[in-house]
Amino acid sequence: MIPYDKRSGKIWYNGELVDWSDVKVHVLSHGLHYASCVFEGERVYDGSIFKLEEHTSRLFYSAKRMGIEIPYSEDEINKASNKIISTQKVENGYVRPVVWRGSEMMAISAQQTKIHVAIATWEWGSYFDPKLKVEGIKLNISNWRRPAPNTIPWDTKASGLYMICTLSKHEAEKQGYTDSLMLDHEDNIAEATGANIFFKDKNGELHTPIPDSFLDGITRRTVIQIAKSKNIKVHERKIKPEELKDFVGCFLTGTAAEVTPVSTIANYQFKVCDLIIDLNESYLALVKKKKAA
Repeated sequence: MIPYDKRSGKIWYNGELVDWSDVKVHVLSHGLHYASCVFEGERVYDGSIFKLEEHTSRLFYSAKRMGIEIPYSEDEINKASNKIISTQKVENGYVRPVVWRGSEMMAISAQQTKIHVAIATWEWGSYFDPKLKVEGIKLNISNWRRPAPNTIPWDTKASGLYMICTLSKHEAEKQGYTDSLMLDHEDNIAEATGANIFFKDKNGELHTPIPDSFLDGITRRTVIQIAKSKNIKVHERKIKPEELKDFVGCFLTGTAAEVTPVSTIANYQFKVCDLIIDLNESYLALVKKKKAA
């Protein structure tokens, strides 16, 4: 795989299309040292970004929560996002808008730093191995916890929140798993390292954690809507790890993960059942339909 700093084409950077290799961030940028950085992850299907406006609105919400004022309007960012996928000729891929504080100050305070914005895009297939999306991925249970909601801006897509996700995923991969299940500060089931989680019970109903200390994903909300349109009951509630034995199916949802079945969580086994397959097919049909519209 080509390293991301060695790729070609253009990146939208502070209002201009800049050659990929010429986009530079100074080593003393506040965003690098103090995680004053927010971002989004968006999918491109058939040359169009799925739920672009919702992602951009969340980017601005994340920035506001972090005390960052983006020097562009949401409409300008939407247009820039569409412009860069057209420039890069991305048909089915990924878009990464990112906002960070610059290098004018180097300390905790960053009131006078310049706010930088970049949008990059590239062709990208399945987040997980396609074979695993059929068989189901395997999760361990992380030793790290999602922090209490009064300790972090938990409802943002801010870079600092992902530090423990990287630690968790690396540990999972060392143990032979694909990803890691994370619990919250009260030891309830929360999410995977970069995706929300759902469970199916023996009655064909779905259960998913209440997103009160982690991100309420756009894909999560979309899948809930799809399930309800099929008259599938969805219970948003606190779920304890000991309840894993009561579920027969499990899957993740996320912009990158889409709908990905889970076959194993630690010592618990799940089936890739028809309901999960149907939800995945319905989700893919929706994103393709939205692209064509």
